[in-house]
Amino acid sequence: MTGSMDPIKIGSLTCTPLHPTFVAEITGIDFSKPVSDEQIKDVIKAQERFGVTVYRDTGLDDLGHVQFSRQLGELEHVPKFSGPKTVQRFAYSELFDAGNTDINGNIVQKGTRRWWYNKGNALWHTDSSFNQRRSKFSALLAHAVPKEGGNTNFADVRHAFRDLPEEKKAELRPLVLEHNLWHSRRVAAPEEYQAPTEYELAAKPPARHKLVQTAPDGGETLFLAAHAEYVVGWSKEDSQKLIWDLIHYCTQPQYTLSVQWHQPGDLVIWDNRQTMHTATPFSDQMEVRDMRRTTVFDDGPFAGGVPAKPIDQIHEKPVEVPAVAVPA
Repeated sequence: MTGSMDPIKIGSLTCTPLHPTFVAEITGIDFSKPVSDEQIKDVIKAQERFGVTVYRDTGLDDLGHVQFSRQLGELEHVPKFSGPKTVQRFAYSELFDAGNTDINGNIVQKGTRRWWYNKGNALWHTDSSFNQRRSKFSALLAHAVPKEGGNTNFADVRHAFRDLPEEKKAELRPLVLEHNLWHSRRVAAPEEYQAPTEYELAAKPPARHKLVQTAPDGGETLFLAAHAEYVVGWSKEDSQKLIWDLIHYCTQPQYTLSVQWHQPGDLVIWDNRQTMHTATPFSDQMEVRDMRRTTVFDDGPFAGGVPAKPIDQIHEKPVEVPAVAVPA
């Protein structure tokens, strides 16, 4: 697996690769003024090429973050897990709170439902795969970063898939996965999320998506996340074995990179169609990590997933993937 680490130009942008196959640090945008439509085209080209792009010290505030994100496409709105009277922390309903503070800016206390919910972010995942209309880009902006830890790790699932033996690719292509937000929360916090509330279940029902999809470069990639609960037509036991075997395979060192947040204003955008990511630990009861995310809906041919109709059986037997050592 090789690739040039030399900077390249994409229109007005200079892209410095941070890994041989994906992730680049981008310069050439002045976020203090509106970004032109032509430069937005360059941003999207860079995003689709590298999967993950890093913009340092942008100076963006909430309004600038949302306005820039709207130029990338239609944005998701934050679900109200506590019902219609849920009070949002931010003025813009497109901003997801991915940090560790409550509506008053205080650190979320250990053992609360919000604290347990955040534990799910430590699992390898793809944002919003549990939505029937999946997401394309996520744009995460730092407002406060801890002194140590709190990095975001990324995995290049497109190259991981392309390195599989051809016979394995053929076995995986027919498979459809059912993604469920509350499954990943139960994995991370089994006691707290054993029984999601009525509002939670109504806000985020399961969704189905093909496991093997077409990436922006025209090649194949995996659409995979810890949210995936079932291979449609398989038992849960067999489903979970395949899903986690694939996650462990895709997150081997050669396919991953850890992105460090340097300061408030750092912006990282990733393509959920061809990467996975996970949050890393930090002193969440001592330090504030204030991160705010916008999420851009996918508008491509696979955006709507697989219709939620019964599929009795789409594969006769579980698929084995190359065995890898699972780190402790």
